[in-house]
Amino acid sequence: MPQSYRKLFVHIVFCTKLRITFIDDQIEQELFSYLGGIAKNMECPPVKIGGYRNHVHILCILSQKVLLMTLVEKLKSGSSQWIKTQGAKYQYFYWQSGYAAFSVSPGSVQDVKNYIDLQKDHHKKISFQDEFIEFLKQNYMEYDERYIWD
Repeated sequence: MPQSYRKLFVHIVFCTKLRITFIDDQIEQELFSYLGGIAKNMECPPVKIGGYRNHVHILCILSQKVLLMTLVEKLKSGSSQWIKTQGAKYQYFYWQSGYAAFSVSPGSVQDVKNYIDLQKDHHKKISFQDEFIEFLKQNYMEYDERYIWD
């Protein structure tokens, strides 16, 4: 085969350090747009970006030119630097050091988009911590809860 073909959808999740609720109504849409711009500039087209108060969900197509860890590093560092310029109340903003990433089959993309769209409603019923643990379990990921949170 003379060409390589791939289209990998990835669902990335990370939260603020100590799960502090920095992502308020004033900043959230700009933050999601900023994250989308970083992903787009890295040739990882964003499909859907959202989140709620202390975490973000990013569904994008992973470029064949970019390592996942590089994408996440750029998303976190670039958005952290940007948000600190948005006012005094954001000056101590930091992301948690870790992240999670899940592969998404093309047939499940719409379900993940819907899930991201409904974050505000979803988190009236479940905390981010419980949501995150559930994601790990659903994806058969081994974890030690002592090392998930910082």
